[in-house]
Amino acid sequence: MGNGALRGNKSASLLDTASSHITAILTEVFELSLGPSDKGRILLVYDEATPLAHLLSAAYLHILGILSILGVSGVSPNATAIHFDRSDKGQIGQAIDSLSPGDLVILVQSTSFRLDAFRIRVHLFERGLKVIEHPHLGRVREEEFETYIAALAYDSPYYHRVGQGLKDRLDRAGEVRLTSGEHVLVYGGGFETSKLNIGDYRGMKNVGGQFPIGEVFTELRDLTRLNGSIGLFAFGDQSFSVADCPTPIVIDIHEGRLVASRHTVPGFEAVLQDIRNHEGEVWVRELGFGLNRALTRTSRILNDVGIYERMCGVHLSLGSKHALYPKAGFHKKKVKFHVDVFAAVDSAAIDGEVVYQDGVYRL
Repeated sequence: MGNGALRGNKSASLLDTASSHITAILTEVFELSLGPSDKGRILLVYDEATPLAHLLSAAYLHILGILSILGVSGVSPNATAIHFDRSDKGQIGQAIDSLSPGDLVILVQSTSFRLDAFRIRVHLFERGLKVIEHPHLGRVREEEFETYIAALAYDSPYYHRVGQGLKDRLDRAGEVRLTSGEHVLVYGGGFETSKLNIGDYRGMKNVGGQFPIGEVFTELRDLTRLNGSIGLFAFGDQSFSVADCPTPIVIDIHEGRLVASRHTVPGFEAVLQDIRNHEGEVWVRELGFGLNRALTRTSRILNDVGIYERMCGVHLSLGSKHALYPKAGFHKKKVKFHVDVFAAVDSAAIDGEVVYQDGVYRL
């Protein structure tokens, strides 16, 4: 494919679908009219280094009516754009510095944009800006483009019903039980306040984040109250790609630590060894419920682990790192790893109520 866009009827169809889903995100999530009545400014920072980045950039440029790479106004008079690879960091920094709190920045990235040692999104949130981020598009393979674009669809009633239902139950839960064939993993005791990633940012400090969306996550207040075994059908490998396991890997967990792995593969053992070399032992932290029905366990998989964690199912994290849930004994300067792994869950029950079964939420 090179660095150009997709060609032909498939390209046009994907562009149309992407434009439809992005329009819904802008109008329903961020409540824009995409016309003269919009308050605040919109800045699109993009590249075209990979076909998917080229396609998404084209969709945003079209929707916002932007006619040049440096920001000739169009349909949305307050919208401008800057091409990351054709601009120096000073230009980009100035464009961002000209914005006011509440303005929106859209990042379409083949990799991950940086102006210094930190991702641009960190600076944007610190300035009170809203963010739509599409990172690491270069990791999405051509045969996955349709799945990625489908995952952008904003199904507001579903996300709010299932997402809020899970949050309400998790925030008061005394037990979560995951069943995977003959294996059972039991979370005992109370959970940290769960976080919603469903496009509803009311009451949140930061507005926006990485898209596609669709997730509810938490972890135990006392990590040692996690015991049992679970099968994994995939894991994040050392290259941040999703590694498939044709035969599920079974991990045994005792008092919050991974103590054994069976039916394993060399790539998974390499990840475990990396964690042990740096952190000494492998803690199991995040309990995540992915909601995005465009991403599934069997037929609709994306290569990038940061996107695929929204998969409709359950994921856990290995390693001591979790920036949103500080814990005594886990100093932020000493923890390093947060590796997503995907559980082959047949059913998930919260306080005895089955909330997920056979790939579908029962709320």
